[in-house]
Amino acid sequence: MKASCQCGQLRVEVPGPTIAVVACHCIACQKRSGSPFGEAAYYPHDQVEIKGNAKQFSRPTDLGGTFDQFFCPDCGTTVFMRGTKNPDVTGIPIGLFDEGHKMQPVRSVWEDRKHPWVEIPTAMQHFPEARVD
Repeated sequence: MKASCQCGQLRVEVPGPTIAVVACHCIACQKRSGSPFGEAAYYPHDQVEIKGNAKQFSRPTDLGGTFDQFFCPDCGTTVFMRGTKNPDVTGIPIGLFDEGHKMQPVRSVWEDRKHPWVEIPTAMQHFPEARVD
C-alpha cells in the first residue's frame, strides 16, 4: 500500500494491512490535522519504506514523552509520525492512502478532549486519555 504527501515528493510504502488504526482527539493531533481529531494507521517501523525528503518537528507529549512528525518540506503535509511511547511503530495518516477511506479505527484515544458533536462508534476501544500499556 502506498501513501504520499499532496505534491508526491514524500512517499511511504507498507506491505499490507495495518496493526491498528487509531483516532486521536488530543489537542496536538487536532492542530496537526486541522480537524477535530487525527487518524493514523500504525505499522512496525521496519515495514515502512520511506522515499523522498522529510523535515522533522518534535514536540513533547501530554504524558511526558516525545512525538516526532515528519512532513514534506515542499507542501507541508505530515506523512509519518513516531513517538517515544511506541518507538518500534510508525503512524501514517490514513487520508494519505489511496484506499484510506476503507480503513476504520479500532481505538479512540484522548476522548476527554473530543469535540462534543463527534460521535464515536461503541464497537471500538475507548480511552479518556492515551492508551497506557
